[in-house]
Parts: sequence; C-alpha cells; structure tokens
Amino acid sequence: LWFGILILTVCEIGMIFPPVGLNVYIMNGLAKDVPMAETYKGVVPFLITDGIRLALLIAFPAISLWLVHALT
Repeated sequence: LWFGILILTVCEIGMIFPPVGLNVYIMNGLAKDVPMAETYKGVVPFLITDGIRLALLIAFPAISLWLVHALT
C-alpha cells in the first residue's frame, strides 16, 4: 500500500512539473491571457509541498497508514 501511495505522489508531481506538466498546460489553455511563465510561478508552492510530502513518505513509510490505524 505504501508503494502505491508513493507512485501516486510521484505521478502527481510529474503532471505539474516541467517539461511535461500536462496539468499546467491545460490550466494555461483555460486562462489564455496568462503567460506560461506566470502559470509555472504559481505552481512552485505546490511543487515544494509535494517534494516535502514525498520526502516524508520515503523517510517514514508508516505515516501512509497512520490515519487508517488511528480510526480502527
């Protein structure tokens, strides 16, 4: 289960990280008056938090199931 969460997180980062960044291209297509560089500047905080979350998942794999164990 941890590996699945890790893969999902990496795929999410890949959808917003340049050069592919499919989600960024779609958002930029919806906001036609906003330049692509401005869109990527808006994505940077999300990339930073996703990187921190990925590092935490790698360093402490048990946190991926913490909520499940807390509720049972």
